[in-house]
Amino acid sequence: MTGGQDARPLRLAVLASGNGSNLQAIIDACAAPDFGARVVAVFSDKPAAFALQRARAAGIQAVALPFTKGQARGGYDATLAGEVAVSEPDFVLLLGWMRLLSGSFLSRFPGQVVNLHPALPGTFPGTHAIERALDAYRAGALDRTGVMTHFVPDEDVDSGPVILAAEVPIRPDDTLASLEARAHIAEHRLIVDTVKRLVDTYRPRSPGDGEQGRERARKVENDE
Repeated sequence: MTGGQDARPLRLAVLASGNGSNLQAIIDACAAPDFGARVVAVFSDKPAAFALQRARAAGIQAVALPFTKGQARGGYDATLAGEVAVSEPDFVLLLGWMRLLSGSFLSRFPGQVVNLHPALPGTFPGTHAIERALDAYRAGALDRTGVMTHFVPDEDVDSGPVILAAEVPIRPDDTLASLEARAHIAEHRLIVDTVKRLVDTYRPRSPGDGEQGRERARKVENDE
């Protein structure tokens, strides 16, 4: 289903653990009347995360749900899922979310969770992906890295069906800081393009159409 003027905006919940620059890119894009999506809530496991301040500044619900030492992962994820569900999102975007989500969360949002990862598909899953790519470049193993968005159907790390990807060339004089800066610029563009893709593909025309869009997302996951 493609979006039209009679379609309601796609509802986005965002999970972020840090600065929230990718969240800001989405907030800015959503300000355009014809963008077709809006951020309805932002959640963080870090109460001091700047992402929460960005949300509040934009008039978006901001929820801090800190993970405490010794807390069971499944219990935390179930509580988080309950909080996110209240916002009734069409999709949940992981933008710098630094915790692996368990089935306790993912089972509540099948076909709805999308992650942004600073590496190309099949390369450098997990943390420190940009640093690892730069090390591989210096070892002569590659000449570029990239960023991608993908669905998160299960607990496997950065391996779900890819939505979009973009290459980021590595330069001979790159430092970690310079490569990170270019990767972040690419991320900002890619996450906006990804939301546009979600709007064009899954945007509901009425309240009852939301589940149909999510079912198409689940089919994409199962077909990959």
